[in-house]
Amino acid sequence: MSALALSVLLSLVSAVAYAGGAILQERVAATTPGQRYAPLRRGAWWVAIALNGLGALLHVVALAYGPLSLVQPLGALTIVFALPMAAVFVRRRAGATAWRGALMATVGLAGLLSLTSSSDSQSLADTERVVLALVTGGAVLGLMVAAHAAHRHPVVRSVLLACAAGAAFGIASVFTKTVAVDWDQSVAIVEQLPSLGVIAVLAAAGVLLSQASYRGAGLAAPLSTVTVVNPVVAAAVGLTLFGESFRHGATGTVLALGSGVVAACGLILLTTERIARETSTVTVAQGGPAAQGEPSRAAQGEPSSDAVAPTDQPEPRPTVDGLPAVPSQQPVVAHRRTRPRHPGRRERMVS
Repeated sequence: MSALALSVLLSLVSAVAYAGGAILQERVAATTPGQRYAPLRRGAWWVAIALNGLGALLHVVALAYGPLSLVQPLGALTIVFALPMAAVFVRRRAGATAWRGALMATVGLAGLLSLTSSSDSQSLADTERVVLALVTGGAVLGLMVAAHAAHRHPVVRSVLLACAAGAAFGIASVFTKTVAVDWDQSVAIVEQLPSLGVIAVLAAAGVLLSQASYRGAGLAAPLSTVTVVNPVVAAAVGLTLFGESFRHGATGTVLALGSGVVAACGLILLTTERIARETSTVTVAQGGPAAQGEPSRAAQGEPSSDAVAPTDQPEPRPTVDGLPAVPSQQPVVAHRRTRPRHPGRRERMVS
């Protein structure tokens, strides 16, 4: 087997491992709503962490055998693999809208990564590392605060947490590349300890935030967001700090921007699809039979439960001249006693 074919095979297996880990994370989040970030007592969660670690390891090995322009776009297939795997293993089928959004996100991300050209290996200066770590920490904290403020909207909260997880993973990849370059340049391990600490913190934050993003938002939207934001953030740092650029000059730049728009539209489609599903679920839960598409009792000719049973009381009289209706009643006959006005005078006349 050639090195190129081996890199493709490793990339595909890596994407499958990432998809399996994401499915397990979503199931753990659905079954343990009280533990948002680290359900340490769940064995399935540890299996998900192992699958994510295996996917990352295979991805690194694939980069050793194949070019970056091929391996990175293949990593976007995680979204495509996750949806049918979820339908087979956990009976969670995705709708047509979710499939369209996932495919758009995958195609856009693959196009964007394939147009990014790598430069010569170079490391970051100490000042650049400090600034990058601080900016990343501030961005992640800001997204977490925004997600907490949007707790009444689970999908929005999920997407914000997934963006924070993707940013953490992406910058962790940048620091990993920096440490690898320093290692090749025989830099002492003691000098790399701060960068290794940043990698550990960002990787742990990404795992915890991605786990929290699956709570109440399903699988497709959080997974697609993390999968897209992670390489996009890393590519943005590469373009600004590592001197990377897009292939084919201005044409490649326009195509890359178009690919980014397609990926963003896919994420928006996934998010709105999930919001619409939640809205319809709430409407059905609160609307009763009418909300579920059942005909009303009045339409079927059946008496409504709110109708008042007929009584023996007489019907009210119709209104006259705008006066309120008064219920009819039996006429009351007044009996008056008649007595003579002057009884003494009457007796005189008779006598």
